[in-house]
Order: sequence, then structure tokens, then C-alpha cells
Amino acid sequence: MKDVRDKKDAHKVRTLAGRSKPSVDPARAQLLHQYETAMKLFQEGKVDKAKTAFEAILKADAADLVERVRVHLAACSRQLERKSRNFANLEERYDYAISLVNTGFYEDAREQLNAILKERPAADFAYYGLAVLESLTGRVEECLQHLSEAIRLNANNRVQARNDSDFQDMADDPRFTELLYPEIA
Repeated sequence: MKDVRDKKDAHKVRTLAGRSKPSVDPARAQLLHQYETAMKLFQEGKVDKAKTAFEAILKADAADLVERVRVHLAACSRQLERKSRNFANLEERYDYAISLVNTGFYEDAREQLNAILKERPAADFAYYGLAVLESLTGRVEECLQHLSEAIRLNANNRVQARNDSDFQDMADDPRFTELLYPEIA
């Protein structure tokens, strides 16, 4: 005859005296609680506290959590580095933003370029950088708006854009052609 078990009791350990709850290792429970706390801190944006909590978990040698903890530690480090970055001038910030574009960190680059515009609203090079970014990410309307503003602020950006391979996906758009070659339109 088959042993029929209640689904609610399936997690319990069978003993000679019947069924009982499995024993929980207190150290393991504490470690899981620390992990949950670290994740909560991370999600709340308290990155410095989360990093400290993740580092403590890593020292505890929890083999099954090591990879997840390392991923979150790396994310914490990136966010803390981004917050603490100081630039001597806007051109240095622009160079950093373009390096982010070139390595595929588009949202971080967008933040840096927008920070330049917040500090200097007439920074044509920041509009140009945003136009490149929008072109690379397929945001056609935004690319055209930013490039138009960059050209309005500095006509030399028109010549530069004509030869910039980052705009190759825009080449078939007639609005892009009109923007770069107004004498033909």
C-alpha cells in the first residue's frame, strides 16, 4: 500500500516518533537574514551600507551565496564610484561620458552628459554627445533634437557629424540629411 502524505507535511522530516519540522541551523538562518537585509539596503539606495553588509556575508563563507554577493558588491562599487567621481572641468566629464558610450554604459553616459547641460546649458559638445548616444541606441527623434541643438549652438558640429560614423544608422533618414546638408534641401 502507498504511503499517502499531506502536502502541508511534505517538508517535515520523518522520525520514529512521527513527523517533525526539520532543524534549522541558526548560523545559516542568521546568514540568510543578513543577505535579505543587505538586499533591502541595496534596493533602498543605501549602497554604502549594503556594500558593508555584503562584505560581511562574503567573509562568512556561504558557498551558495558567494556569486550573488559578488555581483551585488560589484554593483555597489560601481554606484559608489559614480557618486564620488570628481572632474576638474566639464571637458573631463565629457571625455568620461564618451568613454562610457564607447563601452556600452549608455545610461551612465546619459547621466554625465545631462549633468554637463545642467551646469552649462549652452554646452554644444554635450548636445553632440547626446546625439551620438541617441543614434547608437536607436532613439531617432531624440538624436535629431540633440544634433539640431548642437548645430544651432556651434555650426562646426554640422561638419563633424557629416564625417562621424556613429551616425551611420541615421544616414537614411531624410531629416538627418536635411540637418547636415541644408544647402541641398
